[in-house]
Amino acid sequence: MPNLKIYCSTIKYYKILDKFPSYITPVGLGSGIFPSNWEIEKAESNISHLNKHYAQLTMYYWIWKNRLRELNTNDFIGNCEHRLFWLNDFYKKKQKFSLGNLYNKLLKPKNNIFKVNEIILPQPIIFKKKTLFEDFEEVHKKNILQDIITFLPKEYQVPFRQHLQENVLYIGNMFITKKKYFEEYCELIFPWVDKCYKYCMDQNLCNGYNIRLPVFIAERFSSFWMTKFKNKTTLSYAR
Repeated sequence: MPNLKIYCSTIKYYKILDKFPSYITPVGLGSGIFPSNWEIEKAESNISHLNKHYAQLTMYYWIWKNRLRELNTNDFIGNCEHRLFWLNDFYKKKQKFSLGNLYNKLLKPKNNIFKVNEIILPQPIIFKKKTLFEDFEEVHKKNILQDIITFLPKEYQVPFRQHLQENVLYIGNMFITKKKYFEEYCELIFPWVDKCYKYCMDQNLCNGYNIRLPVFIAERFSSFWMTKFKNKTTLSYAR
């Protein structure tokens, strides 16, 4: 069974994160004050100054530059955040948990899904009457997706545009995959998101709710990138 390492992003200290199993490591992002036994992105190679625009992506950059070398090729690496935690099963109906029950239901490293899958995805949102493109425009009120698609390598532009006409969204840039695929993801997403960020700043788009527009854009591409895997499965998460 390969090893499992999950990094949990947060911009504030939450006591609940101290009680999680050792394979779930809290990472303090941005300018917050965190316990000395936590990982803190500002301590090493980082883009922490972009956290207000990039959100959890600054943790992915930190992992990519500082922690991937510690993992073996087939080890699984994943992410969660202080308000979204992986569960050990898939539930068709929404679950309610007490704090103690939540700990018992958290994802376990010995889950058999790691034997047969290359990526584990969060339970998706399925829109009934709109596409991913229409939802983005509805929420963010900015007609930018057509422009920022052109910043991608050419081989991704048409497939991504087609994906945006579908209705299944894997939320939060949240996934668990093997080390080599996580590295592939970072090598692809960061050059593109940096171009998207520059575009958003030049157009004065990062205001109010849209201050994190770059990470909302990245969420749509991450959802597309996850679908390319043949061997994948889905788990529920606790909110």
